[in-house]
Amino acid sequence: MPALSLDHFDLYSAHHVPESYTWPSSYLHDHPSAGEGGGDSIPIIDISSPTAVSLIGAACRSFGVFYATGHGVPVDLLDDVEYQARRLFALPLHQKLDTARRPGFISGYGRPPLSAFFPKLMWSEGFTIAGGHRLDVAGDIWPLEQSVFCDVMKKYNKKMKEVAGKLLNLMLLSLGIDEEEAGRAGLIKDLQQAMEVLQLNSYPTCPEPEKAIGMAAHTDSGLLTILYQSRGVNGLQILHKEGGLGPTRWVTLPPLPGALVIHVGDLLQILSNDQFKSVRHRAVVSQAEHRLSAAYIIGPPEHVKMGPISKLMQSGQNPIYRSVTWPEYLEIRAQLFDKALELIKLPIK
Repeated sequence: MPALSLDHFDLYSAHHVPESYTWPSSYLHDHPSAGEGGGDSIPIIDISSPTAVSLIGAACRSFGVFYATGHGVPVDLLDDVEYQARRLFALPLHQKLDTARRPGFISGYGRPPLSAFFPKLMWSEGFTIAGGHRLDVAGDIWPLEQSVFCDVMKKYNKKMKEVAGKLLNLMLLSLGIDEEEAGRAGLIKDLQQAMEVLQLNSYPTCPEPEKAIGMAAHTDSGLLTILYQSRGVNGLQILHKEGGLGPTRWVTLPPLPGALVIHVGDLLQILSNDQFKSVRHRAVVSQAEHRLSAAYIIGPPEHVKMGPISKLMQSGQNPIYRSVTWPEYLEIRAQLFDKALELIKLPIK
């Protein structure tokens, strides 16, 4: 993936959308928008409920996304993460550039990593913390108070890993895979070794939102993503075919108090042998309101290969994908982006 140099255009003081940030109408309106929920309502699932397994399975098959409640993440912690993210992104641009991602590294400040695949720039900025590392960069910004930011992000990462472990277990149970079988397959045998990324995103107000996009349409590469959205500001949209047969539309997922948004990732689609669908999503921007999000993405340890679970083949199915490690899959995506899943498909028998 080619490295990107950061220009010094300050999104927060913009009075117009420059040509470099202006996207073709044909891209922005490739499908109609259905508003909140569209014809099909995005499921809201209490993951502590006895019915969670069946409801999660249905949501992952039909939508590839759902709202999770009953997750046990304190509201105070969510508020703290949002507050620290606002502090970070409110800093002058030259200070944020002090923590810019270095070539070959994931962590640090910069444009969305997806930018490498598009000719236009996105109306957003981000700060990436990979594997809990690079929290030390906060010292470049707040030499005297970096510990506050670091402590909040460490607590959030720890809590997200707990929630991710519970969600993965529930998802696998919905596929008929119990904890012992999941352990033998190396899926959640040692979650402490799992690879993880925390991505803080900022979508400043945009003077001409009809010309810009906050985050271009994509799927997530990992097993699953846990997304927190700042309150009261819409932006997240998923691509969904109504009823599985109806028209394909962009459906808005507004932030719900206390709820987290759970995305199925590409690796989970591979594991489920296409029973679960990695959800295509994007972020639109607002002329009136600044939006923030925190995306926690988890994948297997770097040496663990992910392929269709063998138990799913007992019903006569053939495996659709070959096995890959997450780093191997990321290399393929770096070259082919959203065509990566197609490349690792096995020949039809």
